Amino acid sequence: MLSIFYGDMPEAIYNPVIYFKNMYTDDWITDELSRKMIKAVDKSIVVGPRVIDSPVLGGISPRELSGGVKTLIAMYKVPEKIFNASACGDNCAKWILKIGEMQDVTINLRHLMDFGNEEFTAKILNTDQIVHNMDELLPIAGMIVR
Repeated sequence: MLSIFYGDMPEAIYNPVIYFKNMYTDDWITDELSRKMIKAVDKSIVVGPRVIDSPVLGGISPRELSGGVKTLIAMYKVPEKIFNASACGDNCAKWILKIGEMQDVTINLRHLMDFGNEEFTAKILNTDQIVHNMDELLPIAGMIVR
């Protein structure tokens, strides 16, 4: 299940890009879900563990992926850590939900992320409430995030 904590959270990894840079391994990149996230978010194709074909930059290394996709991959591969998901844009929201469907993951948000119009399940840790859509999430998050 996806759990969300809004606001300052000392134990959260505030800069997931630096964490990714120092911790990722080749298998993080070649994993099937990682490949899908890289293709969807960065519009790039994983050629191998150290080469990604970007339509904008050409051949790049995993270190040159966007901060959003690096954060998603870190969330997925290290679910016991809490990452600052505000490093992601709204184009990452559906992938955060997907990761939360696959495994328990807690994220830290410092803004109101748009999770879209579909139903989802998330626990808001600040209030210990379960939400199922943006209509339920917005009033809760709006009271916390300023």
